[in-house]
Amino acid sequence: MADAFDRLPLEGIRVLDVGTRISAPFCAGLLGDLGADVIKIEDPRGGDFMRTIGPFAPTEDDGPGYSMWWAVEGRGRRGVTLDLRRPEGQALFRRLAATADVVCENFRPGAMERWNIGPDDCDPRLIWARISVFGQDGPNSGRTGLDRMGIAYGGLLHLTGYPDRPPVRPGLSVSDYLTGSFAASAVAAALYRRDGPEGTGRGGVVDATLTESVLRILEWTIAGQDRLGITREREGNRMANSAPIDNYPTADGTYVCIVAGSDANFRRLCAAMGTPELADDPEWATLSQRAAGSDQINDMVAAWTSARSAAEVEAACIAHEVPVATAYTAADILADPHLAARGDLVTIDDPIAGPHRQQAPAPRIDGRTPVAPRPAPLLGEHNDEVWRDLVGLSADELDGLLSDGII
Repeated sequence: MADAFDRLPLEGIRVLDVGTRISAPFCAGLLGDLGADVIKIEDPRGGDFMRTIGPFAPTEDDGPGYSMWWAVEGRGRRGVTLDLRRPEGQALFRRLAATADVVCENFRPGAMERWNIGPDDCDPRLIWARISVFGQDGPNSGRTGLDRMGIAYGGLLHLTGYPDRPPVRPGLSVSDYLTGSFAASAVAAALYRRDGPEGTGRGGVVDATLTESVLRILEWTIAGQDRLGITREREGNRMANSAPIDNYPTADGTYVCIVAGSDANFRRLCAAMGTPELADDPEWATLSQRAAGSDQINDMVAAWTSARSAAEVEAACIAHEVPVATAYTAADILADPHLAARGDLVTIDDPIAGPHRQQAPAPRIDGRTPVAPRPAPLLGEHNDEVWRDLVGLSADELDGLLSDGII
């Protein structure tokens, strides 16, 4: 028998991914990165919506191509089709759920209950990761919504951007991915409660919301409002209580982030810029003084970075131990030697898009090098092995369900 440390923590756990778009599938994918067997259940009438979102890799047919978004978000799982809106499909789901440990879903609250496949209809040992914008109960629970609603109602959208301009959406679907991450950690905890040394043997429901996940990362924003009456506003790339800090322009057209608000880091930055005397100037002696004159001190740093390439700025800052990072593009990431040495990119041998690099599973455990997940499944690719080998349907039963459009 292999040593326990040779196994990923969730090997032997089966997860049913019945979500769509991002949050619930991402939660399932994280559990898969930890070793779980993830089975993706898709509507036979076209599959997950993510299959339709570009950019697309060209294919031999006349369609739009193969979604590279799906190639990433659909990876690491087997794929089957099942119409959950029909009684035959619901009965089959319950049979499959009896072999599973976790269900990840992000339908509108109440949908799975209407289909007779909610927690009360299935094996009580199941852990449910139920993701929605507002939660499974409360006045707004029935409202539909997507990532943008999560960042808006969670308070992040109001804080993102520059003070003299409208709020700006972050560059990624932050609330979807954040909620999927929170939900995955809660599922792991629920599995321990069920199966641990003093396990209850029963499952449970993780009620994860886009709004509450964003709320959880708002730092002092809520406490400051409630106790001090301070309404936090947009600050752009600078901070009202710290300087110098910004994303500074460079001579080669990119930006470098420098964080040097503390007295020690400010002194190091002054040395890196070749102006060590600036650190001894009484005008900039304390953090509060630098914060009060943030425009002037940040403009000094910007003038220095603008005359140099990003590589030159980074080299000078690193030599003086100043926190620094170039704002990487995807091309920069693919070429970075540190990321390559760490194994932070893995090659996925996708049967349609072909071999290409994606971000590796993270974080690593016990120094184990990340392993490339299986490629995203074709629609219904694993119907035979799941419905016949796992659930126990006969060939005739499977053919009948296929012809009726249940699968």
